[in-house]
Amino acid sequence: MQLHDFYLSGNCYKVRLFLGLIGQRAEIVTVDLAHGAQKRPEFLALNPRGQVPVLVDDGQPLVDSQAILVYLARRYGDEHWYPQDALSVGLIAGWLSLAANEVHHGAARARVGLKFGREIDLEEAQGRARQVLELVNAHLADRAWLVGDQPTVADVAVYPYLALADEGGLDLAPYPHLDAWFARIHALPGYVDLPR
Repeated sequence: MQLHDFYLSGNCYKVRLFLGLIGQRAEIVTVDLAHGAQKRPEFLALNPRGQVPVLVDDGQPLVDSQAILVYLARRYGDEHWYPQDALSVGLIAGWLSLAANEVHHGAARARVGLKFGREIDLEEAQGRARQVLELVNAHLADRAWLVGDQPTVADVAVYPYLALADEGGLDLAPYPHLDAWFARIHALPGYVDLPR
């Protein structure tokens, strides 16, 4: 198994984190984004979108961090990571969608603007990020995990960019339930440190 990866990417980190949590090893292949390696023909053969991460398992490339998490959970993870009852599947799908949309356009975009100097509408990105931080903080007020009573791929998908929100100029102090959730994730066996 190979993970085509860029260390500072929160989406790549999701996959590295989950590999650690399920005790699965992968060869890390660093993709030099700064020099356009993701747009070269050999990489585009793996992912025509020209994006990381890409997981190659048994010769099959898989793209999109959320899709990779689902694959790894179903192939290698314990049942609690991606339970198959209809309600859990639906709830997890909602959180994966939030990670790919609202989190991406909020906290992730704010981080990219400040950390990597990309031209973005920082005020808009931070405003979106605050909405998500408030939503997730409120959701966690009376529960330990996003779905059910154990961690799932939903937690892994949503966690990175919220935990890195300070790199997007956001203050996490007003969100105590997030802080407690972060601590629970940090305490999981196999936890992998954030890419700061």
